[in-house]
This record gives sequence, C-alpha cells and structure tokens, in this order.
Amino acid sequence: MPDAVVVEGPLAGGHLGSKKEQVNNPDWTLEKILPEVISAIKPYEQQFGKSIPVIAAGGIYTGADIYRFIQLGAHGVQMATRFVATHECDASIEFKRAYLKCKKEDLIIIDSPVGLPARAIQNKFLDDVSMGIKKPYKCPWQCLKTCDFKNSPYCIGLALYNAKRGNIEEGFALAGANAYRIDKIISVKELIETLLEEYESRARL
Repeated sequence: MPDAVVVEGPLAGGHLGSKKEQVNNPDWTLEKILPEVISAIKPYEQQFGKSIPVIAAGGIYTGADIYRFIQLGAHGVQMATRFVATHECDASIEFKRAYLKCKKEDLIIIDSPVGLPARAIQNKFLDDVSMGIKKPYKCPWQCLKTCDFKNSPYCIGLALYNAKRGNIEEGFALAGANAYRIDKIISVKELIETLLEEYESRARL
C-alpha cells in the first residue's frame, strides 16, 4: 500500500504519464483526473484504516493554483518548474537562463528515446534531432528497458546531464508548461512567501 500518491497532469515538465494525444485533451486535465484518483484511493483507505494522501502535480504555478487543487481534494501539491529559477537550485545558470528566455511557443512536446512524450524547451539540439540528425554517443547506463539505445537519435540521460551542467548546445532543458511565465531568479524563501501570499489572498475571496 502506498504512503502517498502523486497525480501528475499533462502540463508537467519532463516525461509525462499522459499519452501524446492526451496532452491537449480537455478530458485529461489535472482538474479532471485528480477527483477520479481520489475516489479510487478511498476504498483502500477504508480497507486498511489508513489515510493515503493524494498530491496534485503538473502545471501548478501560483498560490491560487495550490488553493484550487486543495479545494478539489488534494492533500498537497508538487511543484518543480518554479523552483528551477531559484538561487538554491543546483542546475547551471545556463539552464536557468533557458527558462528565463523561453516563450510559450518554445515549450514543445518531444518523443523521448525512453518511449514517452516529454515537455522541453525547444533549442538547436532538439531542432537537429527533429531533422533526423543523430547525436553520437555511447550508452553509458542502459537505464531503461523501454529505451532502444541502439536506434535512438540521442541519449536523453547524457543530454539532460549536459544541460544541467550548462552545456545546453549538447542537451536541452525539460520544463513545465508555465516555464515561459518565469522572468527572474529569486530565492526559495521569496518564492515560498509569494506562494503563501497568493494562497491566502485567494482563500479570502
């Protein structure tokens, strides 16, 4: 039995649990799937006499968003994209700048070598791959069975490692659908204060 369940909607960054055709399907939004998962969990809570928190994730950007999903029954939320653009995040400044510079139309869905759709910030590396240019690599990990590393155009593990270290030319940044809204790098303390203020402001309405 799980200690908690994270429900990730299709606006998340990185690899998505949704199929490609579900990403823009209005019947597959986090708002729609969250209550269904909460309902599915309840019989297990009753059977084992234990609370199983359901955590909402994917596209949550403001304190008002947090409030909305708590009202829909989530016990909490998971956020990633907003925390990339903080001083404390250990990604390179080049990685963070990709977030600061991106526009809404730069956030694209790619076919990852591991067999899942993923959301990333478009750049020359991804443009090359979309044109059929294969990036040379040796597979250092063979980390997932679903990755056909012998025929993949690039190694996603290596590409993401390069980007995190600042070598964006040989990789790319995964990001959530709201990454284009980020306009500055702030501290985690300032971000948490902003989220709390937005949450409380929405709760007072």
